[in-house]
Amino acid sequence: MQLKRADVVTGALALLDTDGLDGLTMRKLGARLGVQAGGIYWHFKNKEALLGAMADRIAGQVIETPLAPGPWDARLAEIAHRLRRAMLAHRDGARVVAGTYVVEPNTVRGGEQAVRILTDAGFPLDRAGWVIFAALYYVVGHTIEEQAQLAAGDWEQRGAGLPDTEPHRALSGVIEADPEERFAYGLELLLDGVRVRLAAAQAQRTERT
Repeated sequence: MQLKRADVVTGALALLDTDGLDGLTMRKLGARLGVQAGGIYWHFKNKEALLGAMADRIAGQVIETPLAPGPWDARLAEIAHRLRRAMLAHRDGARVVAGTYVVEPNTVRGGEQAVRILTDAGFPLDRAGWVIFAALYYVVGHTIEEQAQLAAGDWEQRGAGLPDTEPHRALSGVIEADPEERFAYGLELLLDGVRVRLAAAQAQRTERT
């Protein structure tokens, strides 16, 4: 059976789940798929291109189900939560997404959807992209740390010997908190800032008219 591009991506994600990003090599992937490495390079010119396709497959989970109607901030928050869940579904998934600059279909459609949500709400187009990237950096960065914490598994023990100070108790509370609750809180802080900028943009338009 001829090896298809989608089969390579599926195999790469499976290898990612077992060996992690550092263990993902073209040689290992070829062995897993039962082909020579050249068979993979027929579809992807290098590992970077393969990682881009893997990131796009992950991003596809964000847009596979239409968003429910609702306020712009609720819809943007849903996109962020979906992306986090999609990255958490794969070992080192956030590192894969963070390490790529993807212009493949799923990623492009997801970005267009997010920008449209903001512009429909009245956000200036020349800053909508900036908002999306700021949100993306937060989601990916939080999920990288979340997956690192899962991999380490002993963060609480590492801080056990530190002095009982207010800063230490504050940081311990962060580490011990439910990751999803912690993520939602940070996301809401970011959205609060976007709401302020949107109100300012709307006020400027009102003044001009």
